Amino acid sequence: MEREVIRTDGAPQPIGPYVQAVRVGQFVFTAGQIPLDPASGRMVEGGIEEQTERVLENLKAILEAAGSSLSRVVRTTCFLANLEDFAAFNRIYAKYFGENPPPRTTVQAARLPAGALVEIDCIAIVE
Repeated sequence: MEREVIRTDGAPQPIGPYVQAVRVGQFVFTAGQIPLDPASGRMVEGGIEEQTERVLENLKAILEAAGSSLSRVVRTTCFLANLEDFAAFNRIYAKYFGENPPPRTTVQAARLPAGALVEIDCIAIVE
C-alpha cells in the first residue's frame, strides 16, 4: 500500500518535521492539531471552547482534503492542558460529532505545543 501525504491550506502548516496527515489505503491518519488559525498561523484567542472549535475545524479541513470527513472518523485522541475544561470541551466536541461520536481517549497533558489548551488527532475512513 502506498502512503499518500495530505496537505491543505485549510489547516495550519506543520510547525515541525511532520505532515498534516497521511492516507494509507482507506484510512487517513492525522497529526495532532492545535488551535492555530490557518490564515495567520497564530493561536486563536479565547478559552477551551474557542480552541476546541478551531482544532475541529482544522481536522475537518484535513479530512476533506483527504477525501473523508468528520462523520467518517473512527477514533480520536484528545489532549487537554487541564481536565477541569472537560465539560466545556465536551460541549463543543459533541456539536461536531453528534449522537454517535467515535471512540476516543482523553488525557490531561502536562504541556501542549505553543501553550495550546487542547490538541486532537484522529483516524478516519476515506469515503
